[in-house]
Amino acid sequence: MEREVRSFMPANVRAEGNAIKVSGYAAVFNEETDIGGYFREVIVPGAFSEAIGRDDVVFLINHEGLPMARTRSGTLKLSEDRKGLFIEAELDPEDPDVKAIVPKMRRGDLDKMSFAFWPESQDWDDTKDPPLRSVRKARLYDVSIVTTPAYEGTEIGLRSLKQHRDAAQMVSAGLFAIRRRVRAELLRLMD
Repeated sequence: MEREVRSFMPANVRAEGNAIKVSGYAAVFNEETDIGGYFREVIVPGAFSEAIGRDDVVFLINHEGLPMARTRSGTLKLSEDRKGLFIEAELDPEDPDVKAIVPKMRRGDLDKMSFAFWPESQDWDDTKDPPLRSVRKARLYDVSIVTTPAYEGTEIGLRSLKQHRDAAQMVSAGLFAIRRRVRAELLRLMD
């Protein structure tokens, strides 16, 4: 059984406590895409309903490497809504892979997602060229942040980036004011 890989939308990333939170859509329902000129494909709503909670899914970069999050550990959560397969991941800010991708996500260099799957139930419409495959039920292997997606509707990114930057700037300004007061107090005490 070989797995298939499809790419989708950007996600959001934000710092929360000691973790980096990432969210977005790894798959979008009812969006048709061309698979190498051989066939067209669409993911049907509900295609992942059995996979969620059943399959041990990992969060990767370009479908490779060590996992940055995983459903089994609780650091990756999957759900379906009207739009598609929604992911939420809690990443370790000390992980070298996370340190490498977060700046690229903030700049928008990495802003799409993908998923690796095996179609457990599918329909084919051969009345047009190329034919259309509708994936009705899929086994999930991974969700990935990717450079080049198969589906343009996917997304991944820093959640509330402006809010995060504004908060960081306020903290920085507050620390500067505290340092200035402490320095002034030390100078006063030394006189």
